Amino acid sequence: MLQLLKRIVKTGLVSEPAPEVGDAKREIDRLNDEILKILGRALTIREVDAGSCNACELEIHALNNPYYNLEGRGIKFVASPRHADMLLVTGPVTKNMENALRIAYACTPDPKLVVAVGDCGCGCGEVGRLFGPNYATVGPVEAVIPVDVKVPGCPPTPLTLMQGILAAVRTR
Repeated sequence: MLQLLKRIVKTGLVSEPAPEVGDAKREIDRLNDEILKILGRALTIREVDAGSCNACELEIHALNNPYYNLEGRGIKFVASPRHADMLLVTGPVTKNMENALRIAYACTPDPKLVVAVGDCGCGCGEVGRLFGPNYATVGPVEAVIPVDVKVPGCPPTPLTLMQGILAAVRTR
């Protein structure tokens, strides 16, 4: 036990340093303020996983953590497309999810926005080209429903996702 304690003291802290708060935090605040200024109310988003590996979902879930605090700034995720202003679609659209995605799009009230997330959903990059039309997938999101904005990345960062959401709101 004593040897273990000596090794701990000798090694010291091995964790990563805390991230810089400055520029990223100011950018997050600016994006959220601009979204609220453009819309004048809360933006509601329905996230649809059309067949992704869940890496994009992890980054989307990070938007609700205390650092990004999207819900505290007036952007909310909803469970039904009937209550949504925007569909956030991840992954290549599988044949099993094609009809479900069409139904979600049809149920979203006008004017609706669609954001394709990740290289798979956008059909770009090496990963996106792998998931073209084949026996299991229809291809990118735009092969099934019209897309307003594409957010590439494998997976895209939460800040990139917020910039894509803002770009979609600006098209409205």
